[in-house]
Amino acid sequence: MAEESKDDFTVLYEITQKINSILDEQDLLEKVLEIAMAHLDAERGYVLTSDESSPGGFAVVVFKNFNARKDATEYAASSSVIKKVLDSGEPVLAFDALSDERFEASRSILAQRILSVICVPMRLQEKITGAIYLDSTRSRGKFNTETMKFLSVFGSLAAVALENAKEYGHLRNENTRLKNEISSVRLFPGIIGRSKAWKMALDLVQRVIDTDVSVLITGESGTGKELIARAIHGQGRRKDRAFMAINCSAIPEQLLESELFGYKRGAFTGANVDKKGLIEYAEGGTLFLDEVGDLPVSLQAKLLRVLQEREIRRLGDGESKKVDMRVISATNKDLREEIKNGRFREDLYFRLNIVEIHLPPLRDRVEDITVLIDYFMKKACEVHGRQAKKISADAMSRLLKHPWYGNVRELQNSVERAVVLSRGEELTEADLKLQEYSEEELLQSGLTLEAFERKLVEKTLAETGSNRTRTAEKLGVSLRWLQYRLKEWGSQKDQQDG
Repeated sequence: MAEESKDDFTVLYEITQKINSILDEQDLLEKVLEIAMAHLDAERGYVLTSDESSPGGFAVVVFKNFNARKDATEYAASSSVIKKVLDSGEPVLAFDALSDERFEASRSILAQRILSVICVPMRLQEKITGAIYLDSTRSRGKFNTETMKFLSVFGSLAAVALENAKEYGHLRNENTRLKNEISSVRLFPGIIGRSKAWKMALDLVQRVIDTDVSVLITGESGTGKELIARAIHGQGRRKDRAFMAINCSAIPEQLLESELFGYKRGAFTGANVDKKGLIEYAEGGTLFLDEVGDLPVSLQAKLLRVLQEREIRRLGDGESKKVDMRVISATNKDLREEIKNGRFREDLYFRLNIVEIHLPPLRDRVEDITVLIDYFMKKACEVHGRQAKKISADAMSRLLKHPWYGNVRELQNSVERAVVLSRGEELTEADLKLQEYSEEELLQSGLTLEAFERKLVEKTLAETGSNRTRTAEKLGVSLRWLQYRLKEWGSQKDQQDG
């Protein structure tokens, strides 16, 4: 008996060395079952572990010589025995299962002529984390009390090894997450955010960087669409070539075609020399079409041809020229709605939107506001030669509650303005000078987003004495965007009056 105990001790030591070196959970449990079956000469076996999502709180993870994966309780000779092991934490042993009264109701015992059954818990201190089940049809008494002692100790060792593997898995996943965050910071040093929505957007950015796939960046004005486009270009394979940004809403429609495609001398009055178009200047690099939803329908077909054929023809030129470029576009419009209303070509939409990256509005990433404030405050102090400043609790509370319809651009402008105008070491709520919105204005029934946008612009214009530059600054939008919107609303009014 002493010699047998010594042998078992030696075996357990060797087994411990083996299983503790396995850090993958699945591989570990497969090895645990393999060792248990081999050492006890069992014909069938399985290991189940705790699983909150499974009925009964446990699930079979690995099995051998069963026909198919089943529910945990259906594997065993008797579900009541398994339940007893898991509930009590005590092992169950049957020398002769056919004559054991605990298995009288088990059809599988009779049908499969199972003679010996053993089941032991996997115990981690006082917690049961799983169980090991084995059975045999070869002989009665296959498993005995010595076998049960050995397997019980082995079950506890396996539980410790499993916990170590799980902890290693958690640490590995956390390490991967932190590496991704560090990678994002290095790739996009000026793009700040830690919210889940923002990280999902940056994850897509990282996936498309090393490709030439067309990307459509969507999101409200001020969310950082051009910043993202420049990041994709700046970290991609075309980073050493041109990044040509074209604001489709800023160039007058009558000039847009000649600006985009260029022209030959004599193409029209005033065309005294050949001129390259902006698209040609993107050769080898990236063409960024900002506010592409504002591109006139008359030019959409020509842009589609450029994307399909990868060639361009200047105005007045009889020959086409091949162009090699990546196309990134951005819009704050719902292009699907524009398609329904006949203002945007569906075929062009699918050409532009191979991968869509949606940038969430600032109000949907509130947890990023404090990080952005700190970043913009330090940056403004450096740029304007101000001493490092703090921000008061009241000012921070006000910033967190503000609706930020101008998104990150509006936040940056507000913080920069406060840094410049503040006389003390601390930014106060009074320094912020934020646009005020009444509850009635924000919640007016039946007001569409477009109508609200127009109402807000008109109200701010009135407050600034129709100063467009100050209005754009207060709203956190570009002056070009404001001028385009005013022109668009003016055209609508003319049509209504006519």
